[in-house]
Order: sequence, then C-alpha cells, then structure tokens
Amino acid sequence: MPAARPPAPLKAVRLWLYICCGFVFAMVLLGGITRLTESGLSIVDWRPVTGWLPPMGDAAWATLFDAYRESPEFRKLNFWMGIEDFKRIFWLEYLHRLLGRILGIVYLLPFIWFAIRYRLPEGLWKRLAILFVLGGTQGALGWYMVKSGLVDEPSVSQYRLAAHLGLAVLIYGMMLYTALAIRPEGRPGGISRGLARNLTVLIFLTMIWGAFVSGLDGGGVFNTFPLMDGRLIPPGALSMSPVWLNLFENIETVQFLHRILAVTTLLAVLAIWWRYRASGSTVLNLMAVMAIGQFCLGIATILTGAEIYIAWAHQGGGMVLFSMAVWIWQKTAKKQGT
Repeated sequence: MPAARPPAPLKAVRLWLYICCGFVFAMVLLGGITRLTESGLSIVDWRPVTGWLPPMGDAAWATLFDAYRESPEFRKLNFWMGIEDFKRIFWLEYLHRLLGRILGIVYLLPFIWFAIRYRLPEGLWKRLAILFVLGGTQGALGWYMVKSGLVDEPSVSQYRLAAHLGLAVLIYGMMLYTALAIRPEGRPGGISRGLARNLTVLIFLTMIWGAFVSGLDGGGVFNTFPLMDGRLIPPGALSMSPVWLNLFENIETVQFLHRILAVTTLLAVLAIWWRYRASGSTVLNLMAVMAIGQFCLGIATILTGAEIYIAWAHQGGGMVLFSMAVWIWQKTAKKQGT
C-alpha cells in the first residue's frame, strides 16, 4: 500500500502564490503601457506554442512587418511607418505576451508538483484549479480582444478590453486572497466583512469603468475637473438609444461614471478610515493615503489628456488600492484559512 502523501508545505505554497501575484501585477502594468503607447495591435496573429520566439534576422522581421502592413491600423493610421518604427511598437506587445507565457509556466509547474507530491487542503486545491482555468481563459480573451482591432477599425472593443482587464484583476484578487488566507491574522480595526467586501467591489467597478474610458479613448476629452465642458453632468450623457447603451458606449457618460465611482471610492475609504482610525491599523492608514494619491493621479490624468506615464501610474495606483482592499477583506473572514 503506497504511503500517504504528506501535508503541503503551506509556507512554500504561499510564497509561490505571492510570486504569481507579482507576475499578474506586472502583466497588468505591461498591458497598460502597451495600450497607452498604441502598441497592442502590432502582432496580428496568435501562436500559443511558438509565439514566444522573437524574430531572428531581417527575413523574420520583414515577414512580421508585411503582416502588420495588411492590418487596419497600418493602412489607416501608421502608413508612414518603416520597419524600425514597427520594431518599437512590436516589442511591448511581444513582452506582454511573453510574460503571460512565463506566468503560465511559473504557475503550472509548481501546481503540478504540489498536487502530486503533497496533500493539499480541499478548499485550496479547488481554488488553485479554478485559477489555472481562469489563467488559460485570460490568454484566449486577450487574443479575442486584439482580434477586434484587426477587422475594420484599428481599435479594440471597449467591452473586450474591460473584460480582459476585469478578468486579470479578478485572477489577481483571487490569487492574493488565497495566499493571504494561508496565514491567518486578526481582524484589521474591527471592520465588518460585508463592508470590506463592498469596498473591494467598488474599487473593482471603478477600475472596470476606467477600462471603458480607455477603450473609447475617453481620456482625451473633457480635460477639466470637476466640471465637464462647464457642467457637472455632460450635456450628451443620455444621447444614445436605448438609454443603457450610454453606460458603455457614450464617451461622455462613461467618463462621467468613472469620475462618480472614483469620488465614491475616495469618500468610502476616508469614511472607513475615520470610523476605525482609533484602531491604529497600518493598512487602513496607508489605504487612506493611497486613495487620496490615486484620486489626485486621476485628476492629473484628466487635466493632461491622459499623458502616458501619468495614466500608467494611475492604473498602477488602482491595482495597489485594490490589493489593500483584498487584504482587509480576507482578514475580516470569520473562519481564517483557506
């Protein structure tokens, strides 16, 4: 009779998950700068197995450039580009895809090792398996998003962009939550679990509507704050029919909603901090400072017309704020552990 497998070394599992979280965080940031520099449509095919190989030699570059020249982006926007210009936008998209492949290996191999060699708690096993499936789905969703910009117009669907970012943030949040659950700690400042969960969802929704703004190229319009074109509510906010389309396809409404969600998030964080400030929670104090900083970055993004590095910092700030909310949410669990 074979010997029973030993319990999993949870410290090692936790460290592995934190490393994977770092990869996902980097993927989101790299995807953001790829989008902001308009580099995301430079690779017009998807080769999951062989796509990790970079172009080697002039012939390989010429083949890639010829394929790009057939794309709507080249024909309508970048017709002036030579092959050296193409190389500059190619590398960011290539690195984004390469990092995704590396993350897949970094996640899959230890997962198989832990599953075969050790006895994982049932709840942890299920979460890890779900994360693997979501990761594979995310890769396919990324190509599905890119493909939408290779048909007629050189711009990706804002729906697919929001879904791609949303799934990345969901994977990151679930991975971070799972890693944190392995190391039980006390409740931060007495915050209720429901309050922590709702705050996390609010930050998530704010990020999703930020993706809609980006997908509609809405950062370059209404570059004043707090008013939009001299008004609190933009004049064409309900101009589309049916009305619900305005929430997702009207640049004015989408940017307005992102502003409202951002203000609501800031007020919610500050209200929670004020209510529980006597607890002396370091995370709560840092979260309040981060929320103010993130709000200021959002205003700066508006006023500069989404200047690349300010907008990129704003996206990174959203991820940091989301991380803090997930930490607080997990630590409010009544039953600690996985």
